Amino acid sequence: MPKVPTLMPPMRILVIGGTQFMGREIVRRLTARGHDVTILHRSDRHDLGAEVRNLQADRGDLATVSALLSQGRFEAVFDLAYDWQKGTPAGHIEAAARSCGDQLRRYVFMSSIAAYEPGLDHLESDPLAPEDSPNPYVQHKVAAERMLFRMHADAGFPVATFRPPFVHGPRQPFYREQFFWDRLLDRRPIILPEDGSGVMPWAYVSDVAEACVRAMEVPEAAGEAFNIGHVERPTQRTFVELLARVAGVEATLVPVARPKIAAAGGQFAGSHNLYFGEYLDLPPYSANVDKARRVLGVTPTPLEAALRTGFAWYQSQPRRPIDYALEDRILAPTWAP
Repeated sequence: MPKVPTLMPPMRILVIGGTQFMGREIVRRLTARGHDVTILHRSDRHDLGAEVRNLQADRGDLATVSALLSQGRFEAVFDLAYDWQKGTPAGHIEAAARSCGDQLRRYVFMSSIAAYEPGLDHLESDPLAPEDSPNPYVQHKVAAERMLFRMHADAGFPVATFRPPFVHGPRQPFYREQFFWDRLLDRRPIILPEDGSGVMPWAYVSDVAEACVRAMEVPEAAGEAFNIGHVERPTQRTFVELLARVAGVEATLVPVARPKIAAAGGQFAGSHNLYFGEYLDLPPYSANVDKARRVLGVTPTPLEAALRTGFAWYQSQPRRPIDYALEDRILAPTWAP
C-alpha cells in the first residue's frame, strides 16, 4: 500500500491479533500512515514487513499480556483476537485494557453484530443480547462491550467498538464465499435452507479496517459503538445469485427444509458436513450503518465490487478437495450427479 498522509502525528500502536484477515488490513493502513506498529500474537515472527515489531504471547496468558501492554506505553490498541477453541472472555479484554497506561488515546475493540439479539435494522443504541446466551461467543462479546463502556463511563476510557456482520474479502479464514464458489464452478446445485429468504448481511474487510483506523483518528469516536457493513442486505438466495454472477456462472438453487438437512447430518459450523457455508445459516440480522458513515466518514464499498475483489483472490488459491456425499444425500432424489 502506498504511503498516504496521516491525519495525526505518528503514534505507538499495538494490534492484538494482527497477522490474519482484518488484522492484516489494519496493519497495512497503519504503516501506510507512518505509525510505529507492533503486533501481539502467538508466533515469534510474522510476514508483515520489517517495520512492524513483534510481541509473542498467548491471549490467555494474562500476566504476560498485561506486562507487555504496560511496558509498551501504546497510544492506541486494536483488540481483534478471539480464541475460537478456548474462547476469549471479558476478563481477558479487561486485563489488556487496564494495562494500557496513561498514554492511551484509543482502544478499538472488535465485537460483532451477534452482540445484538436476532432482528433487523439494529441501531447502536439498541440493547445488547443477554450475557446468559447459550452461545459462548455472544456471551464474551456482550460482556466485553459492557465492561469497556463501564470503564468509559467511570473513568473516560477511550474505547470504540465495532459490530460487523459476516466479514468477507481476500484471506477469508472461514469457509464462506469459497464454499459457494467451489460448488458453482463445479456446476453443483446449492442447497438453500427452506426458501433462502433469511437476511444475511455482510461487511467488506477493507471497509472494516478503514473504519477501525478512522475510529483512532476521529475524536468523536471515543466512547462509541459502530455498526459497519454494506448498505445492501442480501438474502441467502440473492447472495448466492450474486456470487454466481461474479463467477460468471448460472446458479442452481434447491430449497430444502431444515429438518431434512439436519436428519442427513448437515452442520452449520465446523469443517465437516457443511451445507451452506460456515456459520451462515443463522437467524436473520441486519444493522443500520449510517453512524459509521456520518461520524467516521467511511462509505461502504458496493457489495458486488467487493465480492469481485474476493473472487480474484479465490482464483489465485489452490482448490480444496471436496466430498459431496452429504449434499448428494440431502438433494436426492431432487438432483443426481
